Amino acid sequence: MPINPPDRQRQILTVSQLNRAAADTLEQNFAWIWVEGEISNLAQPASGHIYFSLKDANAQVRCAMFKGRNRELGFQPENGQQVIVRGKVSLYQARGDYQLIVDSMEDAGDGILRRKFEALKNKLASEGLFEENSKQAIPEHPACIGIITSNTGAAVHDVLSVIERRFPSIPVKLYAVPVQGVQAAPAICRALEIAAEHDACDVLLLVRGGGSLEDLWSFNEESVARAIFACPIPVVSGIGHEVDFTIADFVADLRAATPTAAAETVTPDQESWLQSLAWYQQRLYQLMTEKVQRQNELLDWLAKRLAQQHPVAVMQRLSQTLDDLDQRMRYAWRFRFQQARNSTRQLNSRLLAASPELVLNHHKHRLQILTQKLSYRISTLLDRQKARLSNCVRALQAISPLQTLERGYSITTDSSGKAIINTKKMSKGDEIQTTLYKGRIISRIEQILKNQ
Repeated sequence: MPINPPDRQRQILTVSQLNRAAADTLEQNFAWIWVEGEISNLAQPASGHIYFSLKDANAQVRCAMFKGRNRELGFQPENGQQVIVRGKVSLYQARGDYQLIVDSMEDAGDGILRRKFEALKNKLASEGLFEENSKQAIPEHPACIGIITSNTGAAVHDVLSVIERRFPSIPVKLYAVPVQGVQAAPAICRALEIAAEHDACDVLLLVRGGGSLEDLWSFNEESVARAIFACPIPVVSGIGHEVDFTIADFVADLRAATPTAAAETVTPDQESWLQSLAWYQQRLYQLMTEKVQRQNELLDWLAKRLAQQHPVAVMQRLSQTLDDLDQRMRYAWRFRFQQARNSTRQLNSRLLAASPELVLNHHKHRLQILTQKLSYRISTLLDRQKARLSNCVRALQAISPLQTLERGYSITTDSSGKAIINTKKMSKGDEIQTTLYKGRIISRIEQILKNQ
């Protein structure tokens, strides 16, 4: 029978201390853990936090995911949803509830697919299917382009539009396959085999529009990856959006961010081709001219030999043949020359249309118009200012004291220069100054008369 220790040896804890100690023990002994289960009792109050229980067939645990972390969720959690969470074990001390503080959450189905994706990626990488030295070079000028995709999706229309815009003369062969669902992977593998058997294409485009990881899963199948690796024709992948990566992208000889980008990668630029053809045309004309010149020199030499041998019949036949060849040669030369001249005229017209001189003349003409407008506006403004100044001068002259002085009046000021308007402050003997229209008079007061 246990004997209780004396009271002085007991350590009595408060409930808060007990819960705090339990919380510390849980948090220190459990690192970050991953837990899978079904969401229940989901609550999302106005605070922005998420509270729920995570359960399986036999147990459940309370969970809390705070506002700062749930902003990164890519989906809306729901009751009954199977999820995988990452968190730390803790204890809600106010109620003594054992709980899991969730740091991140992902849909269990998506998580399973991602784990399968990583496992297959690591497996194929270890076998060397992703090695750069095993990838085939993409032809710069393919004679035929094969497209493996759905014939009803947006991707095939985007690819065909790019090819039509960049180099419409390149033949295109479509291998229609489903790009989603259980039938997609076998169909893609078969399309790669058929393309290899026919050997009609120089490059293959494996393309599909965007979607979720589950939608793109056909391109993460091992069978598709091995079929791409085994295909003797270079394969360019353009699956989903720029952020989407599939196993097919790693195995393909070249990965493009989108179906449109894949089409642009394998399709040469028509304009650069036309420039190259123009150069070859010029070079061909030069070689033909030199060839004709050499033939003319040879014919002249043969004609001299015939003239020296004097076989009349042979000379007549050879002369007739020579005339015929010369006529055909001149006709061919004139035809080629006319073609070259027409091409030169077209290029000259395009060059004149973009001539800096025309642009400069246009700007010069515009500058002349603007200069004329500016001169006219300056002249008009000066005339207005002159008229305004004349009006101001006339107004000043109308109120000027000089006008009054000119009519015979004068202004009398005291010794301080202040105008005298009455005799109240004036005394006999004071010096005063009288200003006339022309000149001034300085005098002294002899007598002051008051107004009667």
